[in-house]
Amino acid sequence: QVQLVESGGGLVQAGGSLRLSCADSGRTFSTYTMGWFRQAPGKEREFVAAVTNSGTYIRYADSVKGRFTISRNNAKNTLYLQMNSLKPEDTAVYYCAATTGNVYSPASTYRNWGQGTQVTVSS
Repeated sequence: QVQLVESGGGLVQAGGSLRLSCADSGRTFSTYTMGWFRQAPGKEREFVAAVTNSGTYIRYADSVKGRFTISRNNAKNTLYLQMNSLKPEDTAVYYCAATTGNVYSPASTYRNWGQGTQVTVSS
């Protein structure tokens, strides 16, 4: 019922910006807490940010706080991640996913992972 597709990744110079989008083909998007995760080669999947169904509560990983902004447009069934001041260490495949939990719920509670979009930040 929930199918997620990420887009917006690409190659960008350090200090630049990208906006990622996550589109839901289902019709229950507004009932889920949504999260962004990333995975670099040889590393574990890492939490980036999450936002509750209404957008009221947001949590960021310390590594991206102040640089990334998560938002959602429930009318468009779309989740966004605005990434500013990008660093080479932000290079990873970025995934979105949905959970019935809250912004503190662990990754294991998320379901319906998207296919991911590659973000590469050069020096």
